[in-house]
Amino acid sequence: MSDALALVQIILAVLLSTLILLQGRGAGLSSTFGGMGRTFQTRRGVEKIFFIATIILSVLLVISIVVSVAV
Repeated sequence: MSDALALVQIILAVLLSTLILLQGRGAGLSSTFGGMGRTFQTRRGVEKIFFIATIILSVLLVISIVVSVAV
């Protein structure tokens, strides 16, 4: 059980790190391709999916850590 939980935590941590690195602080994906990066814009498309997926993965990681500490 603890081996499976450790494997799940490793996978979640790698996925979360990847999503965080893909987001890039202060520069949206649109500014990468020549858009205006200094103006406020709502998250759209892939940026919104990355944002929501980051929140979900971080919550899942915290839950798995709490479960592993309790066991």
